[in-house]
Amino acid sequence: MKYLRCALVSGACLLSAVAAQAEDGDLGASPFGVVEIDNAEAETLQMPKLEFSATPEDAGNYDKYYYFRRADTDFATAYADITECDGYARALTSSFKGADVPYPYAGTLAGAAGGVIANAMMAAIFVPGEKRRMRRVNMRQCMGFKGYGRFGLSKDLWETFNFEEGTGAEEETSRLKALKLQALVASSATPVGKVLSQ
Repeated sequence: MKYLRCALVSGACLLSAVAAQAEDGDLGASPFGVVEIDNAEAETLQMPKLEFSATPEDAGNYDKYYYFRRADTDFATAYADITECDGYARALTSSFKGADVPYPYAGTLAGAAGGVIANAMMAAIFVPGEKRRMRRVNMRQCMGFKGYGRFGLSKDLWETFNFEEGTGAEEETSRLKALKLQALVASSATPVGKVLSQ
């Protein structure tokens, strides 16, 4: 099975993965390999808190802060699904390429230096947010495709078992711990609120 590291936007990345699976003759398997985990490991985890009193601000941020849940799914299956979708959503790159310096000194050394500084500042401001948005979109599309419902959550509760990647990759131990908790929620939590659109 070919291992794919996704560094593209969601659609192209997903198509590459499907093409690799087709070449290998197994359209049902993850391109990231088999996940080795036992359902008994769920008993070692503590269910994150999901109940909260939603405010209008919370509801306005459900595109960022949410969890997945699918009925009749065991922990090992949910973990395999979450880690596969995480594989598609990690190491994304931004399409930000910088911009021309829009003033009369663009052709001078000072203008070039100013342009480099301005582009670096814009990248530091805009690229992390765009990477976080792309990750959220990929996770929602992938888990939605697998039949998981999405439920809104407050930011404070979300941060206890999730992570964001904008300026760099999440440390692997921390990432796997968060993914296990997400799988526990996805397989056995009692959903709170209504199912959101993907």
